[in-house]
Order: sequence, then structure tokens, then C-alpha cells
Amino acid sequence: MAQLYFKHGAMNSGKSIEILKVAHNYEEQQKPVMMFTSGLDTRDEVGFVSSRVGLRQQAIPVYEDTNILELVQNNAVKPYCVLVDEVQFLKKAHVLQLANIVDELDIPVMGFGLKNDFQNELFEGSQYMLTYADKIEEMKTICWFCHKKATMNLRVDENGQPVYTGDQIQIGGNDSYYPVCRKCHAHPSL
Repeated sequence: MAQLYFKHGAMNSGKSIEILKVAHNYEEQQKPVMMFTSGLDTRDEVGFVSSRVGLRQQAIPVYEDTNILELVQNNAVKPYCVLVDEVQFLKKAHVLQLANIVDELDIPVMGFGLKNDFQNELFEGSQYMLTYADKIEEMKTICWFCHKKATMNLRVDENGQPVYTGDQIQIGGNDSYYPVCRKCHAHPSL
């Protein structure tokens, strides 16, 4: 029975490398997958899932008007699994489409992304993945400043100073965000 999975973690928790590993495992067994990622993510190139260790794979970019369900239904080959990176940037409608892929097409869907933003507010996509997912798993990493588990993302400016206000979405990597524990989010030792 297909299920909707949400695998979330702070920055640097290995989400992108995990989705690439899952895709590889399916494809190595001649089981095609469809991979999606947010069209907002321009860190490497639009339409690619890229990990910090250098692995990357082409994916279908998702924009506000993208209908993921229709793309899966109309694909020439029924995928064994649908994989979605940067799921935090999805809209509620996209998450409902993912649920329909599971419920109507009986295809498992695995979404990977951040749960909360730099102000510790849920992203829209994450909020609805938490609501609709059959299985939720936290991917763990350690705090940038101490030995505790990182559960938050600290945004920093070009001088490395903490930023606590601004737009929810600002695309960036280690130059803009650190994975941190709750204590270090409030009082980072920069």
C-alpha cells in the first residue's frame, strides 16, 4: 500500500543526498521514479536536486501553477515512486496532489524538506505535509555551534551575523544558514 512520507530536517541534515540515494536504489533495479524539486531553488541550477557532496540529478521543477498529479498521470511510464525535494516551498494544492498520487494512483510519494524557517515558523508546504503525511521522519544533524541536535535554521547576513527578520524565503546554503539547536538559535556564539 502506497503512503505519503515526509522526511524533514534542519539544514545540512542530508535530505538531498537521501533523496538522490532513494532514486538511485529504485533506478538501479530498473524501477523508474519521477523526481521533482521547487522551481524557487536556484542554488545549483533550476530543475536539479544537488547535494553538498557534489551529487546531482535532474528533476522536474515545481512552480505555483504546476499540477504534479497531472504530470504523474500523463507520464509515459508509471513511476514506482514519486520523490520531491525542497517540499517546504510547495503550496497546499501541491501537497493535496501528492496525497492524491498516493490515494488514487497507489504510488508512494516521499517529500524531503525543512520543517521550519529561520524564524521557526512552518513553511506552507511543511505545514500541509505534517497534516497529510502517513509517515513523518526527522533527519538529524548536529548544531553548528555545540554538540546538541539541530532543530532550527539560523539565517546569517554576509558578515556572518544572525538575522531574525525578513522574507520567509531566501535561497541559500552554508553562506546564509546554519543548523542550530534551540539555545544557539537564541544565543549563537559567532
